[in-house]
Amino acid sequence: MKYRPLGRTGLNLSWLTFGASSLGQEFRPVDIGEALKSVRVALDLGMNFIDTSPYYGRGMSECLLGVALRGVARDSYLLGTKLGRYAPSHFDFSARRVVESIDISLERMGVDYLDIALCHDIEFVNMQQIIDETLPALERVRQTGKVRFIGVSGYPMNMFRFVLDRAPLDVILSYNHFTLQNTMLADLVPYLKEKQVGIMNAAPFSARLLTNGTLPPWHKATPQVRAVARQAAEHCTAHGVDIAQLALQYSLTHPELATCIVGSANPVNVANWVRWADQPIDEQLLKEVLAILQPIHNWFYIEGRPENNDPRPGGMS
Repeated sequence: MKYRPLGRTGLNLSWLTFGASSLGQEFRPVDIGEALKSVRVALDLGMNFIDTSPYYGRGMSECLLGVALRGVARDSYLLGTKLGRYAPSHFDFSARRVVESIDISLERMGVDYLDIALCHDIEFVNMQQIIDETLPALERVRQTGKVRFIGVSGYPMNMFRFVLDRAPLDVILSYNHFTLQNTMLADLVPYLKEKQVGIMNAAPFSARLLTNGTLPPWHKATPQVRAVARQAAEHCTAHGVDIAQLALQYSLTHPELATCIVGSANPVNVANWVRWADQPIDEQLLKEVLAILQPIHNWFYIEGRPENNDPRPGGMS
């Protein structure tokens, strides 16, 4: 397992991070025993950071992590969760809820502090509230020792600039934006480096779009995007490679992205990802797949308030 520095935090993250959204059954019903084992397999194989949120499974992910981490020395792993989003349409970034949310998360997971706390999916609200109320409240929680580093997470690239132009952050978490299909996060890296912010990349499979699996019902990919992605997956299969392997390996190639967050409640998947990460990427196959995906390169969907989103490239819908 390789490790990379996270901005100026002093933390070194494994370049693969265990994402615990799957423990909240966000993609499928899970076997509890397998879910708990997947956490231990991730730790045993060198993943030293776990990312979760009270939103994942509406608390289920954090509760299962509390069980999975029993007896594991707290100083042997890094732990991050989020606040502000608690259900698909339930957002509360008030100062009072910041304090309550951190305390509840700590209780669920059976720990005394968080290494990282992120404001979750801020594109769904008036982002000025994040500047004026949420981050100052989170900073006050940090002063109590319950949180070490703070940041924001979400989908549009615009929101990171909005916040960082107005407030300092330690870290940001972006998802679906450094994949075989979308590399918009790479364009933001110079700006983030200038701000000395640690960069975490999540979702190399773009919620199963870049796999051979069935897309979840809530996936927003258009028929064209699905068709082109399927063509890329079939091309990989014809060459004896799972497109998920190529997708994971590609998302690890950018040296400025401290970690790639990927999760599963299946310990076999977790072990496969670590194995894939250690293997060299097939450069010729990568070139061919990127060419297939070129018609949908940097396609993205609207998430949250329209005014918080990025301008669409010409000709894309």
